[in-house]
Amino acid sequence: MADEATSTGGDADVSGPLCPVCQSPRPDLSKPCPSCGSPAIEGAEPPAEMSAPRRALPEGLFTVRASDIEPYIGLRYLSKLFRLMAIVLVLLLIAEVITGFVSQGSIALPTLLAEGSKLIVLAGLLWGVGDLAILLIDVGHDVRAARILLGRQAQHHLQEHHQERRRGPGEARSADRAGG
Repeated sequence: MADEATSTGGDADVSGPLCPVCQSPRPDLSKPCPSCGSPAIEGAEPPAEMSAPRRALPEGLFTVRASDIEPYIGLRYLSKLFRLMAIVLVLLLIAEVITGFVSQGSIALPTLLAEGSKLIVLAGLLWGVGDLAILLIDVGHDVRAARILLGRQAQHHLQEHHQERRRGPGEARSADRAGG
């Protein structure tokens, strides 16, 4: 009779196995039939999706808000702007040196050194501010990751706390009496 159930169940792959008694769809042969109440079939295993271990953590624990993954577009543009300004200042320095030597010759050297040092320092500062903007992006990613992980840890802790409450007050009291 169990052979008939497996052969009939093979014909009805769409709806799953059938009950050998009442021939109604029976998704789990390892449990009594919900239609006729016939007992579970010996040696039957639960369906694959039911035999897999259930996740112990809730689904919300692994979700990430859109605000947690949105990029820092403004800081990236700011970084590029400061670096571009530093490059423009270096190009202006080169143009000023060339113009000074062409128009005045070696007489312009002291003036060009003073102006050149100012432009180089300013270009370096602008480039450094661009790097700081990139650093702020990295820090923001680290803060977001820490916030997500902290939220997951808190959720996991709350879930464990609720499981202890589900055990019942009698079990907790008996554990307290045994310990104290």
